[in-house]
Amino acid sequence: MSRVSRRTVVPVLVVLVVAAGIGLYLFQPWKAFTDTTVNEALPTPSRSAAGPAMKDTKPKDLAEGRFVTHEHDTSGTARTVRLAGGGQVLRLEDLMTSEGPDVRVYLSPRNAREVKAGLGDGAVELGKLKGNLGNQNYAVPAGTDLSTFHSAVIWCKRFSVSFGAADLAPVKG
Repeated sequence: MSRVSRRTVVPVLVVLVVAAGIGLYLFQPWKAFTDTTVNEALPTPSRSAAGPAMKDTKPKDLAEGRFVTHEHDTSGTARTVRLAGGGQVLRLEDLMTSEGPDVRVYLSPRNAREVKAGLGDGAVELGKLKGNLGNQNYAVPAGTDLSTFHSAVIWCKRFSVSFGAADLAPVKG
């Protein structure tokens, strides 16, 4: 048997270390064992912003739905809300999902079942997921017509997969 030379072992080890580093960066496996809890209140206008002329001081629910699981167990409620000051937010309540690399929150024109295959043209990214547990708000860009979106989606941008999605049904009243 021949002995393996140092000239063979060192390059192989370097390649293995680099591959392991890339794998750790891409997959971030430690996130399978961590949780981040966020508990934000629904935004309210400040007294100075409201002023005496502001009559509608209560937020108005526009649409809501419950999350369904896609690639990771996901539960909770998604609501779109028009704030008293005129802005709009997507509110996630009692959210429970997994942490992951590069997880984002989107509004999609597709329904929750269809979004498993992709976000669809015209999806709007609202930002990075603040935490995988709890209650959180995501500002909807001004001028966005919420009636064109059918679901809220927890999406891993790095791997193009949906963790879960909620169909947004209009709230009556």
